[in-house]
Amino acid sequence: MRRALRRMSDCHVQSYRGENQMPRQAQPKVDTTIMEMAIVGYQSQLEEISAKIADIKAQLGQRGPGRPKATVAAVTGTDHAGAQKRRTISKAGRARIAAAQRARWAAQRQQQAQPAKPKKRKFSAAGLKAIREATKKRWAAYRKAKKAAA
Repeated sequence: MRRALRRMSDCHVQSYRGENQMPRQAQPKVDTTIMEMAIVGYQSQLEEISAKIADIKAQLGQRGPGRPKATVAAVTGTDHAGAQKRRTISKAGRARIAAAQRARWAAQRQQQAQPAKPKKRKFSAAGLKAIREATKKRWAAYRKAKKAAA
Protein backbone atom coordinates (compact mmCIF):
# COMPACT_ATOMS: atom_id res chain seq x y z
CA MET A 1 0.00 0.00 0.00
CA ARG A 2 2.80 2.34 0.82
CA ARG A 3 4.46 1.65 -2.49
CA ALA A 4 1.25 2.50 -4.37
CA LEU A 5 0.90 5.79 -2.53
CA ARG A 6 4.50 6.60 -3.17
CA ARG A 7 4.12 5.91 -6.90
CA MET A 8 1.10 8.18 -7.10
CA SER A 9 2.89 10.98 -5.32
CA ASP A 10 5.94 10.48 -7.55
CA CYS A 11 3.75 10.72 -10.67
CA HIS A 12 2.20 13.89 -9.36
CA VAL A 13 5.61 15.41 -8.70
CA GLN A 14 6.89 14.31 -12.07
CA SER A 15 3.94 15.79 -13.93
CA TYR A 16 4.31 18.99 -11.97
CA ARG A 17 7.95 19.24 -12.93
CA GLY A 18 7.14 18.65 -16.56
CA GLU A 19 8.47 15.14 -16.75
CA ASN A 20 6.46 12.25 -18.16
CA GLN A 21 4.05 14.65 -19.90
CA MET A 22 2.75 13.89 -23.33
CA PRO A 23 4.27 16.17 -25.96
CA ARG A 24 2.04 18.75 -27.55
CA GLN A 25 0.93 18.09 -31.08
CA ALA A 26 3.76 19.16 -33.33
CA GLN A 27 2.95 21.90 -35.82
CA PRO A 28 3.72 20.86 -39.38
CA LYS A 29 6.58 22.87 -40.78
CA VAL A 30 5.58 24.62 -44.00
CA ASP A 31 8.19 24.66 -46.67
CA THR A 32 8.89 28.18 -47.95
CA THR A 33 9.06 26.98 -51.54
CA ILE A 34 5.44 25.82 -51.36
CA MET A 35 4.35 29.24 -50.12
CA GLU A 36 6.35 31.00 -52.85
CA MET A 37 4.75 28.82 -55.51
CA ALA A 38 1.30 29.63 -54.11
CA ILE A 39 2.07 33.36 -54.41
CA VAL A 40 3.19 32.92 -58.02
CA GLY A 41 -0.01 31.00 -58.85
CA TYR A 42 -2.28 33.60 -57.26
CA GLN A 43 -0.46 36.44 -59.04
CA SER A 44 -0.98 34.77 -62.41
CA GLN A 45 -4.70 34.36 -61.64
CA LEU A 46 -4.84 38.02 -60.63
CA GLU A 47 -3.29 39.08 -63.96
CA GLU A 48 -5.79 36.97 -65.92
CA ILE A 49 -8.74 38.44 -64.04
CA SER A 50 -7.40 41.99 -64.47
CA ALA A 51 -7.08 41.44 -68.23
CA LYS A 52 -10.68 40.18 -68.43
CA ILE A 53 -11.94 43.21 -66.45
CA ALA A 54 -10.05 45.56 -68.79
CA ASP A 55 -11.62 43.86 -71.84
CA ILE A 56 -15.13 44.25 -70.41
CA LYS A 57 -14.50 47.91 -69.53
CA ALA A 58 -13.22 48.54 -73.06
CA GLN A 59 -16.42 47.02 -74.47
CA LEU A 60 -18.46 49.30 -72.21
CA GLY A 61 -16.45 52.34 -73.28
CA GLN A 62 -14.87 53.05 -69.91
CA ARG A 63 -11.34 54.33 -69.75
CA GLY A 64 -8.92 52.69 -67.39
CA PRO A 65 -5.99 54.43 -65.72
CA GLY A 66 -3.37 55.64 -68.19
CA ARG A 67 -5.32 54.86 -71.35
CA PRO A 68 -5.47 57.62 -73.95
CA LYS A 69 -8.79 59.14 -75.00
CA ALA A 70 -8.25 58.06 -78.61
CA THR A 71 -8.56 54.41 -77.62
CA VAL A 72 -12.02 54.99 -76.18
CA ALA A 73 -13.06 56.89 -79.31
CA ALA A 74 -11.89 54.02 -81.48
CA VAL A 75 -13.75 51.46 -79.35
CA THR A 76 -17.01 53.42 -79.27
CA GLY A 77 -16.86 54.16 -82.99
CA THR A 78 -16.88 57.96 -82.89
CA ASP A 79 -15.17 59.94 -85.65
CA HIS A 80 -13.31 62.43 -83.48
CA ALA A 81 -10.83 61.60 -80.75
CA GLY A 82 -10.65 64.92 -78.84
CA ALA A 83 -13.01 66.21 -76.21
CA GLN A 84 -16.02 68.14 -77.51
CA LYS A 85 -16.16 71.89 -77.01
CA ARG A 86 -18.75 72.93 -74.44
CA ARG A 87 -21.73 74.63 -75.99
CA THR A 88 -22.81 78.00 -74.60
CA ILE A 89 -26.34 79.29 -74.49
CA SER A 90 -27.30 82.81 -75.49
CA LYS A 91 -28.74 85.32 -73.04
CA ALA A 92 -32.06 85.24 -74.88
CA GLY A 93 -32.20 81.43 -74.64
CA ARG A 94 -31.39 81.55 -70.94
CA ALA A 95 -34.12 84.19 -70.43
CA ARG A 96 -36.68 81.96 -72.22
CA ILE A 97 -35.77 79.03 -70.00
CA ALA A 98 -36.03 81.17 -66.86
CA ALA A 99 -39.42 82.57 -67.91
CA ALA A 100 -40.77 79.10 -68.62
CA GLN A 101 -39.57 77.87 -65.22
CA ARG A 102 -41.18 80.85 -63.47
CA ALA A 103 -44.45 80.08 -65.27
CA ARG A 104 -44.27 76.44 -64.11
CA TRP A 105 -43.65 77.53 -60.51
CA ALA A 106 -46.54 80.02 -60.63
CA ALA A 107 -48.91 77.36 -61.99
CA GLN A 108 -47.84 74.94 -59.26
CA ARG A 109 -48.32 77.56 -56.51
CA GLN A 110 -51.74 78.46 -57.89
CA GLN A 111 -52.78 74.80 -57.99
CA GLN A 112 -51.63 74.24 -54.38
CA ALA A 113 -53.36 77.40 -53.09
CA GLN A 114 -56.85 76.65 -54.46
CA PRO A 115 -57.92 73.54 -52.49
CA ALA A 116 -56.65 74.98 -49.20
CA LYS A 117 -60.02 76.44 -48.05
CA PRO A 118 -63.24 74.64 -49.00
CA LYS A 119 -66.40 76.63 -49.59
CA LYS A 120 -68.53 76.99 -46.46
CA ARG A 121 -72.01 75.49 -46.71
CA LYS A 122 -75.09 77.28 -45.32
CA PHE A 123 -78.49 76.04 -44.18
CA SER A 124 -81.55 77.31 -45.94
CA ALA A 125 -84.31 79.01 -43.92
CA ALA A 126 -86.63 76.04 -44.48
CA GLY A 127 -83.93 73.58 -43.34
CA LEU A 128 -83.30 75.52 -40.13
CA LYS A 129 -87.05 75.67 -39.42
CA ALA A 130 -87.39 71.89 -39.90
CA ILE A 131 -84.46 71.21 -37.52
CA ARG A 132 -85.93 73.50 -34.83
CA GLU A 133 -89.37 71.88 -35.06
CA ALA A 134 -87.88 68.36 -34.86
CA THR A 135 -85.82 69.36 -31.79
CA LYS A 136 -88.89 70.83 -30.03
CA LYS A 137 -90.86 67.68 -30.80
CA ARG A 138 -88.11 65.43 -29.36
CA TRP A 139 -87.85 67.49 -26.16
CA ALA A 140 -91.62 67.43 -25.72
CA ALA A 141 -91.64 63.62 -26.05
CA TYR A 142 -88.78 63.35 -23.53
CA ARG A 143 -90.51 65.53 -20.97
CA LYS A 144 -93.79 63.63 -21.41
CA ALA A 145 -91.99 60.27 -20.86
CA LYS A 146 -90.23 61.62 -17.77
CA LYS A 147 -93.48 62.95 -16.31
CA ALA A 148 -95.24 59.62 -16.91
CA ALA A 149 -92.43 57.71 -15.19
CA ALA A 150 -92.52 59.90 -12.07
